[in-house]
Amino acid sequence: MSFRVCGRLNPAANRVLIMILRVANAADAQYVETLCQWYAESAKTRGVGIAKRDPNYLIKKMEKGDAIIAFIDDQLAGFCYIETFEDAKFVVNSGLIVNTELRKEGLGRAIKHRVFELSRTKYPAAKIFGITTSAAVMKINNELGYRPVTFPELTQSDDFWKGCSSCKNYGILMENQRKMCLCTGMVYDNLDDSFTQQSIEILSQEGQKA
Repeated sequence: MSFRVCGRLNPAANRVLIMILRVANAADAQYVETLCQWYAESAKTRGVGIAKRDPNYLIKKMEKGDAIIAFIDDQLAGFCYIETFEDAKFVVNSGLIVNTELRKEGLGRAIKHRVFELSRTKYPAAKIFGITTSAAVMKINNELGYRPVTFPELTQSDDFWKGCSSCKNYGILMENQRKMCLCTGMVYDNLDDSFTQQSIEILSQEGQKA
């Protein structure tokens, strides 16, 4: 199991906060109800986005190791998961959510970086993409090496675009034949980076052991 432990000084509390980022597993199903509640509350507050997540779907992501879960001082702090489309030709990091009480601790950025690393390591041949209206998310994506693209350069999988159906802007998307909306599309397609080389080395070692 892969852990990332960070210590951050919280001036207000005058102490160091211990942040743990790790790959989620089946035992984390105990947190799904809380996560689904956070998703619903976040969508209601923002007025856009996807309001609901299927608890069973999140559990499957945990069981498959396709998610990052975060804790601060043993308190559930955040979550994000990976989705694949077109036989893993495209990957998207979905459902980034952070405990509203902990949003000033740089947790969202840390989770985005960690799930990006997981995506590149598990799916080194896939392009990572996303659509968002959030300036903060776009800034983090830019840091990671994403570039803005038009919607036709993203996956054309119906399964992905159906996920937009609960967004209040879905009508705009469909009126434009899924070619544009209020979201900005971004893609990471540098498929010859350090994560690709790392994955090749890992697979090679596993092959030698077999």
